[in-house]
Amino acid sequence: MKWLGADSERRHPLCEEKVVHLSNESLLAIVFVGIVAGWLAGRVINGGGFGLIGDLVIGLVGAFIGDWLLPRLDIHLGVGIVASIVNAFIGAVVLLLILRLINGGWGYRRRWSRW
Repeated sequence: MKWLGADSERRHPLCEEKVVHLSNESLLAIVFVGIVAGWLAGRVINGGGFGLIGDLVIGLVGAFIGDWLLPRLDIHLGVGIVASIVNAFIGAVVLLLILRLINGGWGYRRRWSRW
């Protein structure tokens, strides 16, 4: 490491700022993966989707869960859009199952039911 003088800042090479640039195509791919994964998870767990915004939120949160959980289980799906969708789908299913356990089932069925 090189020191320039007493008034210079001490910075470690690993502590440097990293800037991530996302193109419009990358953002579009992220949104697409989130919508598809959320819709698939909604179809598997609930039998129907959650609307466009609900599917997107579930898919995006599921992608974060899948990216965190699957490597810890030594599951590597590869690269590409299909692997991203499967990864986000698995995370979204885990998210919906956790929400179902916390909520004791789907709460809206009790609220909207007349029985």
